[in-house]
Amino acid sequence: MKINYYTYPYNLETRKLPIHLTGIGGSEWQEHVIREQGYDSHQILYSASQTGFLKFDGSVYPVGPGMLFFLPANYPHEYYPEGEKWDVRWVTFSGYSSNHILSLLGMTKPAVIKPEDPAVFENLFARMLSALSTDKRHGSHTCSGLVYEYLLEFHRYTAGSAGEPGGLVMGVLDYINDNYQRDFPLTELAEVAGVTPQHLCRVFKASMNMRPHEYLSRKRIQEAKTRLIETEMPVSEISAACGFINAGHFSTVFKKLEGISPAEYRQSKRGKT
Repeated sequence: MKINYYTYPYNLETRKLPIHLTGIGGSEWQEHVIREQGYDSHQILYSASQTGFLKFDGSVYPVGPGMLFFLPANYPHEYYPEGEKWDVRWVTFSGYSSNHILSLLGMTKPAVIKPEDPAVFENLFARMLSALSTDKRHGSHTCSGLVYEYLLEFHRYTAGSAGEPGGLVMGVLDYINDNYQRDFPLTELAEVAGVTPQHLCRVFKASMNMRPHEYLSRKRIQEAKTRLIETEMPVSEISAACGFINAGHFSTVFKKLEGISPAEYRQSKRGKT
């Protein structure tokens, strides 16, 4: 079911609660969002279909169908669709205890998860929409409890040590993002995560819908796209700077993922014929 709707409920009574809903909505035509100062409320966004990318702290993370990402209030970030469409649902929340609760949960930085059962989040989202539309007097109070439940469900997938799914994957993503310009074996990533290569592959693919080295290729291409648009570097130099064996290999991977060559991509983004 598509949702092209949003609302920002305002209720003086719920503003007194430790945590409360400040906004909820969705669009199948998610726009490119750039917030250099972040947003004034905490956010959890759900990718219902298609794929987009989340960027923060200089790194880019793919967000596919069924995945969610968390953005703390006032944390600089950017997110955008991979193609023309990206169906995204969002929940924003605040409250005098929200920062303290998030700190206790260890949720002080953005995070990306792929839950085993996204229907749990879809159901909570639908219940919030229903409460606001059917109970004008107490709907916002009901949503306060549902927001907390939504937050705890998200936390389940990010809690624990690096050896558990949420922490393991984010740790490996950070390592790849910091070292994408060089080649490294799967065993090196497994060492970072503290698990076997087989376990790493299994958990990483379950969370990200791709293998670690597939993510490495996508990371390199994302960095290359930025250089193609923002610099005059030759394609061969961009290839080397982004960790590819040679320009030929770079062009092959780029065309496989983007559908056009690096030169064609540069021309299209600069409006050249």
